[in-house]
Amino acid sequence: MANSKYEYVKAFEQPDVLLPNTWIVVRIDGRGFHKLTDRYAFKKPNDRRALDLMNAAAVEVMKDLPDLCIAYGVSDEYSFVFHPSCQLFERRNAKLVTTIVSTFTAHYIYQWGTHFPETPLESPYLPSFDGRAVVYPTARNLRDYMSWRQVDCHINNLYNTTFWTMVLQGGMSNTDAEQELKGTVSSDKNEILFKRFGINYNNEEEVYKKGSVLYRQVNSSLAGCNYQLEDAKAGSLESKAAADEESSSPMPDSKMSRSQQDKLKKLRRKAQVVVDHVDIIKDEFWERRPWILSGKPGTLPADA
Repeated sequence: MANSKYEYVKAFEQPDVLLPNTWIVVRIDGRGFHKLTDRYAFKKPNDRRALDLMNAAAVEVMKDLPDLCIAYGVSDEYSFVFHPSCQLFERRNAKLVTTIVSTFTAHYIYQWGTHFPETPLESPYLPSFDGRAVVYPTARNLRDYMSWRQVDCHINNLYNTTFWTMVLQGGMSNTDAEQELKGTVSSDKNEILFKRFGINYNNEEEVYKKGSVLYRQVNSSLAGCNYQLEDAKAGSLESKAAADEESSSPMPDSKMSRSQQDKLKKLRRKAQVVVDHVDIIKDEFWERRPWILSGKPGTLPADA
C-alpha cells in the first residue's frame, strides 16, 4: 500500500486478537426470522426443509474453512468451533466472525431454491444472520457449552411441539395454549401430548429433539496419506483431555513443518463432513471421536 498523508487513520483501528490456546466458538443467529418464517409459511413446530437448509449451509462453511473442527445447529442458530491451535486470520475476532456469517449467509441464500422451490425469496424478506465469538479455555468448558445448546434444543422443542399441537390439533388459541403451558415441566408436556393427542414425544425425529452436530471424519480411502490418524482405540477421552489441558498446550499449525501443515490441511479438506443428530452431552460421542478435541485427523475403527 502506497504511503500518503491519509495513512494516519490506520492508527484508529483497534486490535481484536482472541486469547491464544483457547477454543473459539462463533455462534450465528437468524435476524428477524419470525417474520421470515411467517412470510414463507414455515411448518410448525418444525420445518424439516428449513433445518436441512441450515445444515446444508453449515456443511459448506465447514468445507470452506478446514480450521473448524465441529459445529452444532438448532432452529435458526449455528455454533462453529475452532480448535485452540487455530491461527486463521491471526485469530482476529472480526475477521473470524464476519467470514463465518457471510459465508453461511451466502450458501443459505444460494441453496434456498433447492429446499423451498415453491417459494422464491423476495425483498425485503431476505435471510440474514448476526454473529459473535466467545473463547473457552478448556475442553470441558467447550463440552459444557455444546451441552447447554443441546439442552436448550430439547427444552424449546418440547415446548413448541406441545404448544403447536394444542393449537393446530386441539383448536386452542395461541393465548390459551400459552397460558395452560405456563409453569409446566417436561413430564406435564409429555402427558399432554400423549393423553390428549396420542403422541409419544420419544418417537419424534432426532433432528428435532437433539439438533444437528457436524464434524470431520477421514474416510478409510484417505488413510494412506502418510499422516497418523487418531481413532477411538487411542485411549480414553478423560485421560487424553487431562494430559492435553494440564501438561501440554496444543501445537499451533504454524509451529509444524511445512510438510506437516500441507498433509494436515489436505486431510482436513478431503475429510467427510458428517451430519449427525445424536447426544453430545454424554461421554460416548466424544470417546468414540477423540480427534475432535485433539485436533488430529481421525476416523472411527472399521469395526465400529
